[in-house]
Parts: sequence; C-alpha cells; structure tokens
Amino acid sequence: MALRLIEIFIPPKDEYRVEQALKDCSYLDIWQERFSKDLIHIKILLPTENTEEVLDHLEKHISRVEGYRILLFHVEASLPRFEPLKKEEAPLPDMKQNSKNSRISREELYADIDATIKLTKIFIILALLSSVVAAIGILQDNVAVIIGAMVIAPLLGPNLALSLATTLGDIDLARRAMKANAAGIIAVLSFAAVVGYLLKFDPDIPQIISRTRVSIGDIILALAAGSAAALSMTTGVSSALIGVMVAVALLPPLVVLGMLLGSGEWYLATGAVLLVLTNLICINLAGVMTFLIQGIQPRKLWDVDRAKKATQVALVLWTILLMVLMALIFITQ
Repeated sequence: MALRLIEIFIPPKDEYRVEQALKDCSYLDIWQERFSKDLIHIKILLPTENTEEVLDHLEKHISRVEGYRILLFHVEASLPRFEPLKKEEAPLPDMKQNSKNSRISREELYADIDATIKLTKIFIILALLSSVVAAIGILQDNVAVIIGAMVIAPLLGPNLALSLATTLGDIDLARRAMKANAAGIIAVLSFAAVVGYLLKFDPDIPQIISRTRVSIGDIILALAAGSAAALSMTTGVSSALIGVMVAVALLPPLVVLGMLLGSGEWYLATGAVLLVLTNLICINLAGVMTFLIQGIQPRKLWDVDRAKKATQVALVLWTILLMVLMALIFITQ
C-alpha cells in the first residue's frame, strides 16, 4: 500500500479546524504534539489515493488561519505494515473507497511537474548535450547512442506541464511550460542546424530517412508516449523510462530536422517538420485526455468551469490540428 504523511503546523486556538476537516475524511493514523507554545504539530498517515481529499478539506477549513503550514511527504515504508484488504474483509476503520484510487494528489502532481520546467542553465545544457549525443548516433546509424540521448533529453516535463495546465486551466503554468518547451526545442534545433551546416553527411542514412516520413505508427507512438507519461506521473511511478519514450517521439526528429535545415535539404526537412508537429500534438492531446480520465481538476469550484472550457477548447484544437496534419501527410505521400 502506497502511503503519504501529512504534517500540519497550526496555532492551538485553531486546532478544532483540523478536527472538522478530518471528520469525513479517510486516513490510517494520526498523531499530535505541542511543537511550541504557539504551534501544534499534527501528523496524518494515509493511503496515497486519499491524500487529495484530505488536503482539499484541510485547505478549505484552515486556509484563512494565520501562520499555518501543511507539508506532504512520501512514505517509503511503515511498521507495522498495513496489509492490503482482501475482497471478503471489511474495510479498515476510517477507510472508504475512493473513485480516484491509484493516483497521487493534485498538489503532489503539480509540484513534481513544476520542478521539471525550471528554465535554468542545467535545462539548456541537458538539451544541448542530448542533441550532441543524438546527432552522433544518427550520423553513425547507432540506435544505442540515440537511446542514450533520449535518457538525457529534458523533454518530458514541459509537455506534461502544458497538458496539466490545460486540464487545470492554469495560465501561469501553461506560460512557463511553453517557455521551457520553446527553449528546449530552439536549443536542439540550433545545435543540430550548426551540425548540418558544418558537416557533410549522407541524407540517405536510415536514421535520417526514417524520420522524414510520417505514418500511422508514428501517430500511435506519440499518443502512447503522451498517455504513458501522464499516467506515470499521476500514479507516482518513476518517469525515467517514460521520459525515454517521449524523447523517442521528440528528440530524434528535432535533431534530424535541424541537421536537414542546416544542410539545405529543404524537401526532406518538410517531412521532418510534419513528424515533429504530429508528435507534439499527439503527446499533448493524449496527456490532456489521460489527466481528465484520472480525474485531475482544480480544487476551487470557480476554477472548475474555467478549466473545463480551456480543456474543451484544447481538445478541439489539438484534434483539428492533428486531422489537418494527417491530411497533409496523406497528400505529401
């Protein structure tokens, strides 16, 4: 059973607010201690799937309390163990079934994704290093080296952040996600264009030719990558392998596009452009749909309508763009 630990620091006079918040919530255990004369320290142990419900209730009841603080921690292990329930067994005390099981809380998801879109020197350096490795792998027709480049590429975060921002109707997150995405794409394309300009290479290399043609398989791959990435983040699964999957759809085509543009291979570059655009659209479309299926939505009621409208517009826009690109692919082929 995946567990989380919520710690609350609150003035003693407002302790009753926590009790009110937890009255109808599900948790496994709770402890309380006097942290100082001005603060009470409360710890709540609960299953991961109940975290969002508890956090929402806590924020609703104590958000106006001056000096409060809520912290959320991942629990690696707990002794004695909480054994998984068998079908024939009655539920544990204070436990109720949650329709949003198997996913982490909205706040934890937001924090995880927000950490991946910090536009720092490290982000740009990783994008450039992944381009270097990918370019070498493509020119040498070495799949293993290309896979190594995918591991380095920081392309997972910005695309997931854009999908999450759409689902939550979060304009600020969307702006930062697009900024990080644009920076990563520009860095990759710029370096690859310089490589294409300086080096003489054979455009008939299999690793290049395969990324100048778009097929139904490429569309399915990008949709699967976007959905798997979103699902891995909402369930708290390690995103390393999923990051590689997203990089499969984004990094190599970007490097190939830059190299073809730098070498003046305009006709082949148009095919690479179609592949890059198709991948971006499919990854974000699948990401938004997966977040919706997982029940990700804003906490505040007045934000729900705005998020719903933003999601509907995004889904229609991504779908139309994908249909247009599929038509262009059919025409060009």
